[in-house]
Amino acid sequence: MALELDHVFICCSRGAPEGDALVRLGLNEGSPNTHPGQGTANRRFFFRNAFLELLWVSEPAEARSEQTRRTKLWERWSERASRACPFGLVFRPRGANTATAPFATWTYRPNYLPPGLAIEFAEDVPLEEPELVYLPFVHRAGPPAYEPTDHSLPIRELCSVAVGLPFGALSKPSQAALSAGLVTYRLAAEHVLELTFLAVQETLVDLRPTLPLLLRGISQDAAARPCAQAGCRGVVSSKPGGPG
Repeated sequence: MALELDHVFICCSRGAPEGDALVRLGLNEGSPNTHPGQGTANRRFFFRNAFLELLWVSEPAEARSEQTRRTKLWERWSERASRACPFGLVFRPRGANTATAPFATWTYRPNYLPPGLAIEFAEDVPLEEPELVYLPFVHRAGPPAYEPTDHSLPIRELCSVAVGLPFGALSKPSQAALSAGLVTYRLAAEHVLELTFLAVQETLVDLRPTLPLLLRGISQDAAARPCAQAGCRGVVSSKPGGPG
């Protein structure tokens, strides 16, 4: 694959108090961030090759501004308790690749980025599905230098992401991301994000109802076996009646 996951976000309450559950679990929290002009802020938890972002709208007027409204971050955050999927999947080029995204995109140039840099949002992703984002300017060769990546919970390196959705049919961009091997989808009673990590021991943590998040740790041997875990390297049906 020419792309790989950079981070995932989950829309949370203001200040993301939900993140305290991750701290209690044994994850070391990294630095927070704000997005001037976009009206959002976050708490972040870093791993060796990706990070988890707990995102909220801090300035509603900025999030609903002409510049930002097409991102649908306001709707995804404000409607997360009803129809909106609260997740976003953010990809970067793998290694030195300069590939394009496997889905059609539109270009977003927020104020907080230096001139000449832009974020690519997938075209026509419905709110009921996770947002798909591509960062063509991000290249990472190793763990972040100034963020904690070792945790008491024995998970280290993200190896796959699966999204549970309460319906079967997928939009064209989500189908493209699935076909490219970037994410798998499964049927679920409600929106749920499952992150599978290489770990020093097998583990499964279900953070619901605080966060719609499952953290799964698998061994190196298990990761090398096809379909070693549900949602990890397996083929997941995008049609009604698929695996639940």
